[in-house]
Amino acid sequence: MRPASETDGGRSRVTLPSASLVPFRRLSLYNSPYPAHDRGHAIDLYPDSNEGLSPVAGEVLATRTVRTPEKPYAVEHDHLILVDCDEAWCAETGLDRVVARVLHVDPAVEPGDWVAVGDSLGELVRSGFFAPWVDNHVHLGFRRPTQNLQRASGSLPLSLPVVPTPLAWDGTGTVVEAGETYVVLDAPAHPTPGEAFAGVATDDGCVLDGGFGHYAGGGLLTRGAGAGDPLRPVSFLGHPIGDATGRDVAWRDVNVLANGERITGLSLFAARDPEFGAKLVCPDREFAVGDEVRVTVRDSDDPIRLR
Repeated sequence: MRPASETDGGRSRVTLPSASLVPFRRLSLYNSPYPAHDRGHAIDLYPDSNEGLSPVAGEVLATRTVRTPEKPYAVEHDHLILVDCDEAWCAETGLDRVVARVLHVDPAVEPGDWVAVGDSLGELVRSGFFAPWVDNHVHLGFRRPTQNLQRASGSLPLSLPVVPTPLAWDGTGTVVEAGETYVVLDAPAHPTPGEAFAGVATDDGCVLDGGFGHYAGGGLLTRGAGAGDPLRPVSFLGHPIGDATGRDVAWRDVNVLANGERITGLSLFAARDPEFGAKLVCPDREFAVGDEVRVTVRDSDDPIRLR
């Protein structure tokens, strides 16, 4: 499948080739509070292991080590890997030439090395740029060769080569995984694990992406949404949760509740692994495997029980 060339506010979008997603089980364009992800200008890709697999083909231009925010669970340094994407790979994006910016990988490659899609760039690092509930992943963005390749913001907008399958969900499920800051439910279930990407859907059937409740904005993983589209409300679990301009969503001031008590929010993404299920961010709540949970949404000024 050759992706169509797209633009976003006059800027060319990089449409990832389908082959670049093969090494990864999950992805998100919006699930981050950092400016690099604003309006879907970067993507986080989650492999099955702690290997930092390359989503691009080309020549390594440079590597750089940077300090990260101090976090008790994170390393002190992160790394930037710049890859000059090769002509054949770029042709699949609909553009002539781009440079990939890869973060969160301790580089085992050097300038001049050639990498193919799926090659290991090094081990993933637990970066201080992560929230504690975020799994290790490869961060990917793109620049024109004439742009500043080092600064955090300024990457080209990204598009997916496929539309993830929207999964209707009534907000209920059973805890199947309980971490210190999050839990994962058994619902909604993935209809074709290992094959297509799928994600939790809005009430009208668009896949939601981003940190809902704890970040300022997120997005809709849907085809055809452009920057010039009119503002429209986004509804989830029967409640308005945000306003979309094109595929970008500004969350409204609402509370996410689990069994009637407020939690931090939901972590929303597209995935194809069989362990897919709603991920609740809840560092101040205790749940155990086997607990039944009902998620609801209310306006922030509605009375709720607090712990």
